[in-house]
Amino acid sequence: MKRRLYPGRDFRRAQNIEELRQMARRRLPNFSFEYVEGGADDEFTLGRNRSIFESVTLQPRTLRDVGQRSLERSFFGRTSQLPFMVGPTGFNGLLTRDGDLHLARAAADAGIPFVLSNASTTSIEDIAAVDGVRAWMQIYLYRTRDHVAKLVERVKRLNLEAIVVTTDSAIFGNREWDKRNYAKPLQLDLRNRLDVLRHPEWIWDVLVPDGVPRFRNLGDLLPPGKDSVKGAASALAAELDPTLSWDDIAWLRDIWPGKLIVKGMIHPDDARLALQYGVDGVVLSNHGGRQLDGAVSALETLPEVARINQGRMEIFLDGGFRRGSDIAKALLLGAGGVLIGRAGLYGLAAGKGPGAAHALEILRTELDRTLGLLGCSSLEELTPDLIHAPHWRALAKAMRD
Repeated sequence: MKRRLYPGRDFRRAQNIEELRQMARRRLPNFSFEYVEGGADDEFTLGRNRSIFESVTLQPRTLRDVGQRSLERSFFGRTSQLPFMVGPTGFNGLLTRDGDLHLARAAADAGIPFVLSNASTTSIEDIAAVDGVRAWMQIYLYRTRDHVAKLVERVKRLNLEAIVVTTDSAIFGNREWDKRNYAKPLQLDLRNRLDVLRHPEWIWDVLVPDGVPRFRNLGDLLPPGKDSVKGAASALAAELDPTLSWDDIAWLRDIWPGKLIVKGMIHPDDARLALQYGVDGVVLSNHGGRQLDGAVSALETLPEVARINQGRMEIFLDGGFRRGSDIAKALLLGAGGVLIGRAGLYGLAAGKGPGAAHALEILRTELDRTLGLLGCSSLEELTPDLIHAPHWRALAKAMRD
């Protein structure tokens, strides 16, 4: 029997992330929702990021005292109240005004890190000013390295903890859903322009009075007058560098003294190289299924990377997390933490800052419940014997040997 989801617009009544997703679909214009939602090519990898969790079946223990439970996790020696964080997502100003500020405040209130995208419509200085925020900065290694160096200097001045460098976008993925929404580059087709007019609440929130949101962290990388979300697309595409190599990571390591996290690897051999180049952490990721279609999910390579790593780097991953039980499965298979992407954006689009906070609270509550139902009182008690599926249990045991 297919369950009926809540059909209204009150984000506070959402019982799960899927209900927030449906609210976001109703509130956003089609082109904006599809930007959040879409993957590459036939979206095989996008779908696999979700379906892979079904194969990790669990076998809970019983008659254990789980009256007091803790979800705390340590990242780089500092406590996070939860084993997940808000990952970097660009163009959030197209979902709601000051979208990244809303997400940063929600993360700060939850006691977890917030990673600001390089393609943000809020400056890193404004994010760093959020009370209690633990902000990390995501960057791309553009062709114009002087711009990257200047951005690193901005991050240094703010005394931020970590830089997350994304490496899987040196060549742009084929996002056909995005192309279909435009009659020509940067101009929506008639269908989508009419659809925008059907969303007056979004227009007043996002476009009035300042027009299309502008990028706030790209500075001199963009030509004069081309810093809007609409105008910057072609300039950013031209800055992607297909010659990107580990030598560029070494260059970044030399100019950045803080924690350095490489995001976008999926192959275990790249984890070995990350260790050689002095990286402090990695984010296993297929870019939310938006780059190479047919790539495996991060969860599939996680146990082998954890086996190679043996605790020397922090291991994070992203891709398809919609339930607290998904997060628990990643922790069982060797993850130190999880980056949340679309799940938080659905909450943001459905209810601005309070909606984003509600999304994080849904995941926190589900994870806490999962931990208790497994018979565990802390994340340290998540051990391979709790995995029922033989294939996954064997991988989880091997990474600990």
